[in-house]
Amino acid sequence: MKRLVYVGIIALMVFFVSPTIAFPQADREIQLKKESQAQAVVDKERYVIGSEDVLYIHVWREEALSRTVPVRTDGNISLPLIHEIKAAGLTPLQLEEAIAEKLKGFYENPNVSVTVMETNSFKVYVSGEVRTPGVYRLRSETSILQIIPMAGGFTDWAKQKKILIIRKENGKEKRFTVDYKKAIKGDDPSSNIILKPGDTIIVP
Repeated sequence: MKRLVYVGIIALMVFFVSPTIAFPQADREIQLKKESQAQAVVDKERYVIGSEDVLYIHVWREEALSRTVPVRTDGNISLPLIHEIKAAGLTPLQLEEAIAEKLKGFYENPNVSVTVMETNSFKVYVSGEVRTPGVYRLRSETSILQIIPMAGGFTDWAKQKKILIIRKENGKEKRFTVDYKKAIKGDDPSSNIILKPGDTIIVP
């Protein structure tokens, strides 16, 4: 009789404990699968989310809340319970914290992970005397000294002292002229301009 009771207790422990162990493992596997499907690995501390990016929001042990969402043109994303939250202008780490804070009204210590599946917002346009002009999607902070090699470098006819950067800010167009040779020598560190989404770089 004692043996039967003992066996019964062990069976109940296995019944209740096993799903608890298995569930987090399956949950983690889903997250890892999504991360492997991401278009590109971004720096979660530095990449700034923008409109048209696609994000995977993973809430640990809450499958109903975990989903892939686009960042709308207004910069917001939609999620259950918290409805709308601003994503554009935040890094993935900052967005994780913002979502977790909102979910605290519904769950104790929510664990949130944000994966950038598609980086569609950070685009710059390179034209003129470079070997491979075109549209370049960037995943992290990039300077003028970095974008030129990405575009294949200069052609033999490039005027490296007169690179033009056209930028739109608050509805107004701004223009910068960069002396690449000074920037690369370090004579004028301010000329190594950090690019912003939508910048156009023209090499005459």
